[in-house]
Amino acid sequence: MTEQPSTCDFAAWACAYSQRTNRSLAGARFTPPANADQQFVAQARQWGMVCDDTDANNSLAIHSHPFTISATDPAEQIPDARALSGLEAMEHAHRHMPVLRGLMRTLIADGVDFTGARIAVCLILEPKTAVLLRELKAAGAIVGVFADPADTDQRVADQLQREGIVVEADTTWTAEQTHQGALRLLDRIRPNIIIDDGASFARLAAAECPELMKQLIGVAEETTSGVRAFQAMQDAGALDFPVIAVNDSILKTGFDNTHGTGESCVTTMQEILGAHAFDGAQVTVIGYGPVGKGFALRVRALGAHVIICDTNPVAALQAVFDGFAAQDIDDALPQADMVVSATGARHTITVNHMRRMRTGAVLSVIGGIANEIALDDIPGFRHQTGCAHRTLAVPNGPILTLLSEGDGVNYTAGGGNPIEIMDLSFAVQASAVAYLLTHRGALEPGLHRLDEVTDQRIATVALETRGYHASHAVADNGYDWTLTRFKETL
Repeated sequence: MTEQPSTCDFAAWACAYSQRTNRSLAGARFTPPANADQQFVAQARQWGMVCDDTDANNSLAIHSHPFTISATDPAEQIPDARALSGLEAMEHAHRHMPVLRGLMRTLIADGVDFTGARIAVCLILEPKTAVLLRELKAAGAIVGVFADPADTDQRVADQLQREGIVVEADTTWTAEQTHQGALRLLDRIRPNIIIDDGASFARLAAAECPELMKQLIGVAEETTSGVRAFQAMQDAGALDFPVIAVNDSILKTGFDNTHGTGESCVTTMQEILGAHAFDGAQVTVIGYGPVGKGFALRVRALGAHVIICDTNPVAALQAVFDGFAAQDIDDALPQADMVVSATGARHTITVNHMRRMRTGAVLSVIGGIANEIALDDIPGFRHQTGCAHRTLAVPNGPILTLLSEGDGVNYTAGGGNPIEIMDLSFAVQASAVAYLLTHRGALEPGLHRLDEVTDQRIATVALETRGYHASHAVADNGYDWTLTRFKETL
């Protein structure tokens, strides 16, 4: 458990505030404490906060905007959302998700008809997901949700059932019960739209309920690993239904992955290891995609020395230009105090990799898929649901500290991605569902991407809710492709 934060200790304050509220620090207006030093403010800015350090004592200014976060009061005095009831937690998330709510109103006003759409959702089931489910149901859709036991917040599952949403999720289920629950949801909803996470639910439907696929309008896929799986299906000629690659929207990848996962994995690891666990630590981050980058930037702000390992020379070069050393994994592992996998690829860290690590080093996955760490190759390893950390004896190797059983640390040991981040991601999901409905019957099987206008519309709403605006261009700037620097007049 993290130590008690003071208002002038950014690492401890950020950990406590993030974990208690599940709100995004990145992108927030921020009022530091009156006695904050330059380091506090500098770390907040490196983290991604817009600091207003000119009016720290003006409580009206502090509380006048919904996206303003104040550090003038100790974070331990902030009500802990983890202790709320299911209904209270859902309402807490609802208050801080204005983009999804505003977008749904706009889509309905523009003539998108959700009435009668049968939507099966396979996502981590927690308060933010509940807001999306509620919005779709309020728009007239028939909605059901499935989640694995480890991905289920039972208080939310129970509350949604009371509200008339079909729920197949239970934290006590065995593997067989989980499988049957997924099939039950398909049978109860008989979906014509699937919102998927990791491509697992749609592939289950195709494999075990092929008769349902005849009525499927399409799938909206949330994750990098899911889009990768659907791309492989398409390359093999096996993808015979439309898929909207929600993950490929910059409003998803550029915010959910970089800021949401990057931020919440850092503060969840702080919660487990201590608020100052990264100060002076040697941290090896494997994978410099959006998740790895978001994580690396924030632990560096907390004092970590970061080395990046990426098999793509372009990504490794980007890491170098961002100020990180780039090394081969075999060279980086022996010196690491912490090793973090951020690839979403199976067996990123093999048993031989683990043997190269030092005794006592921390091993974790951020984002993550099953067996991103090759725990299935360790004899006798048994997954323990709800275990935040434990020792891992590597055969013929060191004893390591494994976090969250090798699952994504932020959603297994923490509250998942922050509320304001998922507000953007679920706005993209709602746009994908709207696109599938309005193009029903016209989309060819295969992967599709939302257009730039969709991202711009969501971003405009998100800016306005934060009190900011994009700039404008001159309506007619006289551009003519025939005009060059060598020809001043036409």
